Amino acid sequence: MANHIVTLTTDFGASDHYVGAIKGVILKLNPEATIIDISNSVNSFDILDGALTIAQSYSYYPSDTIHMVIVDPGVGTARRPLLVTTEKHRFIAPDNGVLSLVYEREERLSVRHITADHYFLQPVSQTFHGRDVFAPCAGWLSKGVEVGKFGDEITDFARFAAPKPKPSTPQILKGVVLKADKFGNLITNITAKDLPKMFEATAPTFKLICGQKEVTTRRDAYAQGMNQEVFAILGSHGFLELASNRGSARTLCQADRGTEVGIMVEGVSYNIAPPAAAGS
Repeated sequence: MANHIVTLTTDFGASDHYVGAIKGVILKLNPEATIIDISNSVNSFDILDGALTIAQSYSYYPSDTIHMVIVDPGVGTARRPLLVTTEKHRFIAPDNGVLSLVYEREERLSVRHITADHYFLQPVSQTFHGRDVFAPCAGWLSKGVEVGKFGDEITDFARFAAPKPKPSTPQILKGVVLKADKFGNLITNITAKDLPKMFEATAPTFKLICGQKEVTTRRDAYAQGMNQEVFAILGSHGFLELASNRGSARTLCQADRGTEVGIMVEGVSYNIAPPAAAGS
């Protein structure tokens, strides 16, 4: 019997039976499976948060790990269940874009529409495909059932492009807060590649505006921050974060997901295309 790791990334939380039922289905099919929770605290119905959570986690697992990503506000509708195979990993998820950031990171992948309903629990609930569709498919897959037996490949799967920072003036790069973590750190969509000068050993002067705060300090560790100070730091995600030492940048900035971030770095300028002439 195969012994595969199965991970869970869901918005089911910890107060209800949902995660326990999913694990029971998998283990009943394959008692040798190892089930690991990446997170069951994705924001409810939040496909982008689910996409960020799995994208920041999956590559740290061994090859052939099966990742279930269940953030599924369209459960019971015509949206399709998917089995995605990359060079080293496999994913089971609804076709709603929750794997979009995985698609961005993987050069080679195969996406299949799961149609082999003899692998499902019967009857299939209209409201809990995590238990009745995705979990049994993960269980059978962990036992060694070949991916081709679950359904045919498709190319019209749902995906979205994560928001990218872009210049708004020759001096200002505009980004956005992607999420606030449990510590109140504000994780933006700005990376070191977008602002390489800012992350040099000796950073140039910069000014960053987010919510109610103007930030002019970069730190290399959270503990370097002063009391009640909001500072910029390059986080483990690879994104620029706004943080406060043992405090909440979210509260201090009065900002949250979706808040606009504007940053100006000394010596950095951008080429802004002039607006197209009327009638052109």
